[in-house]
Amino acid sequence: MTVVVQRDACVGAGQCALVAPEVFDQDDDGIVMLLESDPAGADLELANKAARLCPARAISMVAP
Repeated sequence: MTVVVQRDACVGAGQCALVAPEVFDQDDDGIVMLLESDPAGADLELANKAARLCPARAISMVAP
C-alpha cells in the first residue's frame, strides 16, 4: 500500500505524527509531511491506523 496525503485538507491535529513517526511529521505550521510513502511491516500498520484516526481524512492508503 502507498500512503497519500492531502496537505491542503490537513487541520494539524498531529495524530499521524504521534501514531506513525517514521511515516509522518509536521511542518512548522502543523501540517502533515509524508516521510515514507511506501512503509512496510509495523510502519505500514501504523500508517493505516494514522489514516483511520485523521480527523480531516487527509491521509489515504492506496494500492500501488
